[in-house]
Amino acid sequence: MQRVKFNAYGHENVIGEHKTTVELTSEDYLTRRGTCIVGVSADITLDQLDERIRRLASSPSTRITLRMWVNGLKEEVTGTGSPGLTYTDPTSMVARTSTYTCGRTLMINADKAASDLNRNFIDRLKVNGALIKCELTYVTL
Repeated sequence: MQRVKFNAYGHENVIGEHKTTVELTSEDYLTRRGTCIVGVSADITLDQLDERIRRLASSPSTRITLRMWVNGLKEEVTGTGSPGLTYTDPTSMVARTSTYTCGRTLMINADKAASDLNRNFIDRLKVNGALIKCELTYVTL
């Protein structure tokens, strides 16, 4: 198992209503159009992850889990790796319920999209600067 811990932050424009994706971004701003983005100013990006993580992510037999904690509440999104996961994006990480891959894709076949996250959790993410403690785990099945 490999583990990566990092932080992201809440923003007043978090909506959390996208039906197929959940996204964290390293950008420090968010418009109301970013309905999948649940955290900004992430202090790590996909293109910064090391080669061991990239190898695990490229395997369909790897379970990838994103755990997020904010003000005492926890949410978890779990999906799988894929040969199409390149982890080349310097800005975004996107968990997708579909099998679509690109440089921004963190995982595919995710069990939740932004719209599936607990509404109390989303409300806490709407506070500018709210600390979101994040953890990625990669486990080969």
